[in-house]
Amino acid sequence: MIEYDGAHRAFILTGKRFSYIMFVNRAGFLQTVHYGMPADGDGYLFSDRYAGNKSPDPNDFNVDAQQDGMPCEYACFGHGDYRAPSAVIIGGDGFRASRFVYKSHKIYKGSPSVDGMPHIRRGGETLAITLADELSTAEIKLNYTVFDDSDVLVRNAEIRNAGKTAVDLARAYSFCTEFADADFSIMRLAGRWAAERTPITTEIDYGTVRIESARGASSHQMNPFAALIRRHTTETAGECYGFNLLYSGSFAILAEKSQYGMLRVQGGINDFDFGWKLNGGETFVTPQAALCYSRCGLGEMSREYADFFRNYIIDPKKVNAHRPIVLNNWEATYFDFDTNKLFGIIDEAANLGVDTFVLDDGWFGRRDDDKSSLGDWFVNTEKLRGGLKAVSEKCKSVGLKFGLWLEPEMISEDSELFRAHPDYAMTKSGVTPCRSRNQLVLDFTRKEVVDHIFNVVKSVLESCRIDYVKWDFNRCLTEFYSASLPCDRQGEVAHRYMLGVYDLADRLTGAFPHIFFEGCAGGGGRFDGGMLYYFPQIWTSDDTDAYERTKIQWGTSMCYPVSAMSCHVSACPNHQTQRMTPFATRGVIASLGATGYELDPTALTDEEKAAVRAQVSDYLDIEDIVLGGDLYRLCDPFTDNYFCEMLVSKDKSRAYIVGERHRGVPCDLDNVVKLVGLDRNGTYKIHELGITASGKTLEAIGVLLPRLPDYGGFRWVLEKIN
Repeated sequence: MIEYDGAHRAFILTGKRFSYIMFVNRAGFLQTVHYGMPADGDGYLFSDRYAGNKSPDPNDFNVDAQQDGMPCEYACFGHGDYRAPSAVIIGGDGFRASRFVYKSHKIYKGSPSVDGMPHIRRGGETLAITLADELSTAEIKLNYTVFDDSDVLVRNAEIRNAGKTAVDLARAYSFCTEFADADFSIMRLAGRWAAERTPITTEIDYGTVRIESARGASSHQMNPFAALIRRHTTETAGECYGFNLLYSGSFAILAEKSQYGMLRVQGGINDFDFGWKLNGGETFVTPQAALCYSRCGLGEMSREYADFFRNYIIDPKKVNAHRPIVLNNWEATYFDFDTNKLFGIIDEAANLGVDTFVLDDGWFGRRDDDKSSLGDWFVNTEKLRGGLKAVSEKCKSVGLKFGLWLEPEMISEDSELFRAHPDYAMTKSGVTPCRSRNQLVLDFTRKEVVDHIFNVVKSVLESCRIDYVKWDFNRCLTEFYSASLPCDRQGEVAHRYMLGVYDLADRLTGAFPHIFFEGCAGGGGRFDGGMLYYFPQIWTSDDTDAYERTKIQWGTSMCYPVSAMSCHVSACPNHQTQRMTPFATRGVIASLGATGYELDPTALTDEEKAAVRAQVSDYLDIEDIVLGGDLYRLCDPFTDNYFCEMLVSKDKSRAYIVGERHRGVPCDLDNVVKLVGLDRNGTYKIHELGITASGKTLEAIGVLLPRLPDYGGFRWVLEKIN
């Protein structure tokens, strides 16, 4: 619900369990008043007895006016505010200062249009506030969308040049909000390849904490998410705020503690190496950001984010539909395969209960290693007699669906495409390019390059029955340069590249609505809300080790639903860590997401084949909880000797618990896990333990964790019996 108090020029936004209050102060600035637990817009809030005392005199713009302490909804540059601005607008004479004052507002049902980028798909109520820059020709529209059933507030900004002379944007953030104090820690999800999204929490002190990626992708190294956490906040209690950018490119999120102890949080497209020329009448639209408030701990924040992504971002036709249970041939064969070898794998896969066979890298061009053929999206018929159609028909004959790996954003120098169009690569003539995995990046800032890839991939997907596509992205950008852009627009490259990726994803998923697309970026290098708009699930990490995955999946669940995590059982010794873990443990950890297999089924023992059949059957029994249930994190793998998570159906009639004991430790006895999230007045049966108890007892007293050998795993299914 959105209310406007005309007497105080105040806006009161209300979500499921939060309020967001701001007003236009006496100087005309849009000023933050409150973000957090539900509150009313009582008149004193906007007077000098409270927020009004931080409003500058409209006729007194000097440093002594303490504009440096005013809480801003979109921060200006210069004029006495020395904190980081939300936008930097440069006029033709180079003048950079800004003064954003209220011009008008509109309240309407629905959500704003964000053409060419991920956005809310439906619903909500939106407040659009237009600010005019008194020092330039720019106007800024701030969009705020709230939902009655969500604690997520969605924000973005639209910067319009209302004049006739071009201006340059040197920064254009999506949101800015302020807190009266900075008594928070800040969590980021950091990592590297095969160790993505580790929660790192540090205290906020004076100065700026900057969480960012400048790689042209949201990256393995830093996710476009941050959380402010009050002291003593836990999984189940205490205040926290999430900030999640629905964007897949270079980003920045800043938390700045001022000299007065206030905290400004803002973020959006990374302003490092960013610039955008805005001609007269043009508008620059920033990515949407999803802000989330919780006063019941990190767990509630995570569940609110999960519901938000499932209800408002992920394709509604795919979000609750059965996910492909795949067997992928990558770790089974790598590049070394032919038709006969694949057919043997497909025959065995059909006997295991999986429903989709996925042909990974190496099926196209002359691709026998990673040194050639990216961009040559035509079949290598020396490897595949009869082409993709023969593999597809083989899958169909044994009752399997057929999936295919693609890396459409990349090009090999040893490829027919590069020989014909070397200009399609994102390189600078005369400069030796930086290679990664022996490949270059296609210049997706150019429409003709995106059009070419769309047409060739479309031909592949039309060539036979294909039910699933794994879209990979195995390196980030390095040469942020496009020969198609003039020198004064090279700062637009990173964002234009991302717009090209979104354009291709939108066109391909729209042209092939029956195909299930899974995102991948060398594992989890682009696991973000932007990609989830196009791909209902993303390959969580190339590291499939059952111990490492407990940490990766735990961190990912901070702000993404488990249904979005693609999780596979792989062979041992694990190809990434060389660790040996029990087959059963690999199965239960992979069941906490869209499950599948990354191994050679022809190399399995009879016992392992029976285990796969049982795992698939068990997963199908609880798939509805994985897709739509609420997650409760119970034992932290970063601090405990156990990992444990529980999924509870929305009606609390069923629950699914998965755990793993990491190490055998002497005298490590009688560890108890308390099962939160159940109906406290209901009675539950834990089938595997033969226990019947009330939800109240299971929450207050808990259940003994099993004493297992190293990396031993367990699964429990709970049914509410009354």
